[in-house]
Amino acid sequence: MLSREENEELCRVGPGTLMGDLLRQYWIPFLPSRELPEPDFRPIKVRLLGEDLIAFRDTEGRVGLLDENCPHRGANLFWARNEECGLRCVYHGWKFDVNGTCVDMPNEPEESDFKYKVKAVAYPVRELNGALWTYMGPQATPPPFPPFEVNTLPAEHVAPPHIMLEECNWVQGLEGDIDSSHIDWVHARLNQQKSAQPYVMGTFNKDKRPKLEVLTTDYGGVYSASRQWDESGTRWHRITQYLLPFHTMIAAGAPDAVHLRSWVPIDDEHHMLFSQQARLDRPITPEERAQANNPFKPLGGYVPQDPANPLTRYLSVPRLANSYNIDLDLQKKELVFGVPFVGNLQDRAMTEAMGPIYKRWKEHLGSTDAMVIFVRRRLLGAAHNLRESGAVPGNVHDPSINRVRPASILLPPSESWSDATMQSRLADAGAPIAWVPMIQ
Repeated sequence: MLSREENEELCRVGPGTLMGDLLRQYWIPFLPSRELPEPDFRPIKVRLLGEDLIAFRDTEGRVGLLDENCPHRGANLFWARNEECGLRCVYHGWKFDVNGTCVDMPNEPEESDFKYKVKAVAYPVRELNGALWTYMGPQATPPPFPPFEVNTLPAEHVAPPHIMLEECNWVQGLEGDIDSSHIDWVHARLNQQKSAQPYVMGTFNKDKRPKLEVLTTDYGGVYSASRQWDESGTRWHRITQYLLPFHTMIAAGAPDAVHLRSWVPIDDEHHMLFSQQARLDRPITPEERAQANNPFKPLGGYVPQDPANPLTRYLSVPRLANSYNIDLDLQKKELVFGVPFVGNLQDRAMTEAMGPIYKRWKEHLGSTDAMVIFVRRRLLGAAHNLRESGAVPGNVHDPSINRVRPASILLPPSESWSDATMQSRLADAGAPIAWVPMIQ
């Protein structure tokens, strides 16, 4: 367990906090491109790492991300006019481009050079394969952009971001994704027989006591959670990647498919799962694109969005406030947990109901929590190294080491999973994806 002080260090992400400083060393995905569908579209509010920002697409299609307050007298740029390659504040007419440069100051004397002395806080934005990324760190020149496979495959092979807002701290969401033990419970069926009902699916593993083995890597860590597969002793290894600071690639369950899941902090008490899927073998189908754009459609979709409130963006209809519309009859007859297996909703019910920031000093950890313990220590260690010596993790300046994949494989009990999957865990090794479906 963590102390109260360590829990605070781990969870707080605002400017000047220990963890906030670490997160700001990295490029961060923050919006799907579809939220800014055309040039000069209305500005939208964004909250990211506890900062309130305004995103806009200018006349030439470039995306800007500015502090929401005009640097003149603090008017909110949510009201600004998006026109002629900049945001014009409607309070006094000052105008700023995507770089935060003041390009017009029409209420000052025409001969004044004051506009050259004023600059809005602006973060650089990179748009790629339907996703918008930003760098919020202190370096004038951002670090290299991360070449995850979802960022380097052809656009037609990559699905739009699938996003879910979660009403709790980001570490709770991240820890749920690196916890393989929970798949035998919150995602499980009560019976071996599969249900005929749509969206009523789940795991059914006889061995519910996974053995974990964790390996440290330059980019974060990788681990296997293995279960006995059959009477001959064959082991099923579910191999998940963790990439600093908040990315995961859970055990591969399909051929020719790659993914990236990012647990992006909105503020201390909210985060979003920003997930992208891609195909190595073919373009994404229209049906797959539609499903990524609205993954919760079978359960009512998203709540209506208030453009002025980022905390309504990508909040699903089933949520903490309505107990996720839990079906107790379904829980009694078919599933361990009576919430359908749709879009990480089951996981979210677990992590949100812990409270906005879970009190980790109260917990009692076991052997199946080995990866959770590892990731906490990896994050805190990296954050303290940055604060004390200025050192950053290896994947900040060399993000090419992020070119990895997860795996899932059946092996004899004596065979090493790390050796057997060494090539398949490298995106550029030319080896096929090692996969076993999670749901049989």
